[in-house]
Parts: sequence; C-alpha cells; structure tokens
Amino acid sequence: MAHHLLLPVDGSPQSVEALRFAASEWGNADVTLLNVINPIEAGYRLSAFPAGSEEWYEAAREQASTVFEDAKVELSPEMDIGTRIEVGRPAATILEVAREGEVDHIVIGSHGREGISRILLGSVAEAIVRRSPVPVTVVH
Repeated sequence: MAHHLLLPVDGSPQSVEALRFAASEWGNADVTLLNVINPIEAGYRLSAFPAGSEEWYEAAREQASTVFEDAKVELSPEMDIGTRIEVGRPAATILEVAREGEVDHIVIGSHGREGISRILLGSVAEAIVRRSPVPVTVVH
C-alpha cells in the first residue's frame, strides 16, 4: 500500500483523472502535488528578451498555483497534501523528486496538454515508467 504519492499535475484532463484515481485507491495517503515549469515552453523569448523571462516565470508560477487549487478539489479530505513547483525538464525533474526518497508511488496521467505538448508529455509518462525508482501508475 502506498503511503506517500507523487502526483505530477499540469491541469490536463489526464492529470485530473490521475488525481481522481489516486483519491479512490489511496484515500488516506500523503500526497505531493508537483508542477514542473518547463523553460523550453518559454521558447526564444527568454534569450531575446531577458526582462520577459521573469514575467514568463511568474506567470508559470501563478498557473501552477491555480492547477494546485483545482487539483486539491479532486482529492480526498483525508489526504495530507503538499505542493512543489520545480523548474526543469519534466521527466528528469519528476524522477529527481521521486529519488529523494519521500514518495513510494507515482500516479501520472498518460499524457498532458493538446498539440505538440501532448506528444512530449506522453513521452514523459513513458520515461517515468521506464526509470522510476518507485512503482508508477499511469492513468488514461
């Protein structure tokens, strides 16, 4: 039985389904909600407009806070919920957090947002499954 779940969240429908599944299966577990800010999503703006990078980062943090608030609604009231915002490549960052030893199970959506991000985040779930130090549940 999982005691501490890592739930990477991005606000996608699959992410929400992963939250619901985690709440139904492990309703008393401790939870860490993780949102990874991917600097690649900022595109060329970071190098072309240094002042814009700070604005982009603050907007990404605000979006993460909104995702966390929406995520908490999907979880069981008995769950002890913590949140983390990290910056980096999603798969590597999720694995790094998992390796810190606080979590014993990852529950992740099968893929994320629409378009090209959806393809990239689908590969994130695959990378997590292949390299995770703890069991992983992928929810579609």
